[in-house]
Amino acid sequence: MPGALQHLLVLDLTSHLSGPYCAMLLADHGAEVIKIEPPTGDSARNMPPFVNGESAPFMTWNRNKRSVVMDLKQDADRNALFDLIDRADVLVENYRPGVLARLGLGWDVLHQRNPRLILGSISGFGQTGPYSSRGGFDLITQAMSGLMSTNGPADGDPFRLPIAISDVSAGMFLAFGVLAAIEARHRTGTGQHVETSLLEAATSLAVYESAHYFATGTRPARIGQAHRGSSPYQCFATADGHITIGASQQHFFAKLCQIVGQPELVSDPRFRTVAERVAHNDTLVALLAKTLQEKPSGHWLAALEAAGIPAGPVMHYDEVFTDPHILAREMVVRTEHPVTGTFHTLGVTVKLSDTPGSVRLPAPRLGEHTAEILGRRSDAAD
Repeated sequence: MPGALQHLLVLDLTSHLSGPYCAMLLADHGAEVIKIEPPTGDSARNMPPFVNGESAPFMTWNRNKRSVVMDLKQDADRNALFDLIDRADVLVENYRPGVLARLGLGWDVLHQRNPRLILGSISGFGQTGPYSSRGGFDLITQAMSGLMSTNGPADGDPFRLPIAISDVSAGMFLAFGVLAAIEARHRTGTGQHVETSLLEAATSLAVYESAHYFATGTRPARIGQAHRGSSPYQCFATADGHITIGASQQHFFAKLCQIVGQPELVSDPRFRTVAERVAHNDTLVALLAKTLQEKPSGHWLAALEAAGIPAGPVMHYDEVFTDPHILAREMVVRTEHPVTGTFHTLGVTVKLSDTPGSVRLPAPRLGEHTAEILGRRSDAAD
């Protein structure tokens, strides 16, 4: 069954993660994505671990694409790219601001050549503003967005989220922006420049922290596992592992108190409302934790599920990717790569009933489709 975006031709001039992730999302839902790589290839091709010499991270977020090698400093390759631009719907790039223009591919040039083209740009700090010329990585923008200031133990160092949250969220936001521009194009007939940045993507995730700051004018403190607006709502140790419990709502809290054998906590003046529980979260958690440590996770999870209280085990990735529900939701898919053989990767997150996305192609080898698309040989594919 064709994907929802099968009519779109997308040129992917991006590297590493944020831009390629955006292009992957479009490709997953049917867009034809041509990945334009320099002769040295996308830098992500050098990221470990490797399977038969192929980067597993690169293969994860470059599926469903075809690779063409171009040296955009060479007139012949730049002219070949213009030929593709003339019939493309979308061009995605994540160069530093100004680089595309220096290559003769600025927005004014692209828009004049193909008025329907949508240019999607991701940078570290955006196309404007005092930091726009800076290079930005996920680590830097996690720090500068405030994410790190609130992540980690209350009395310790700030922590970087181990996932590349700035990169991935910027890729998702840009994909959303591209689709919004396509919808606008249906009415106007013309494309537009859509841009976001790692810093803006990371900053926009601070829904609780921004609410705290704008309401109180004070700096949100680092509170470890606790939640700013819910309690109890965190991870607890058990006799054999860890579980998470979300019992902030009053009826859930009352049931939890019964399960742990502490029904008196419901009427304790420190815990009568969500706001009071948040204010006395450390005390409440200490009382609950003492009991939860006495029995294994399975015991508590069965009781919590029977009571309808949201809860779950803390799972390692070897458990996640073999979990029957994850598998039933097709979040693990199998591809066949010409070098690595069978390669498992993440599935398509958003499910459409009539035009579902799919993983149709493995990540391409460098320049694998240059001859097919441009009608000439690429030494990089050898």
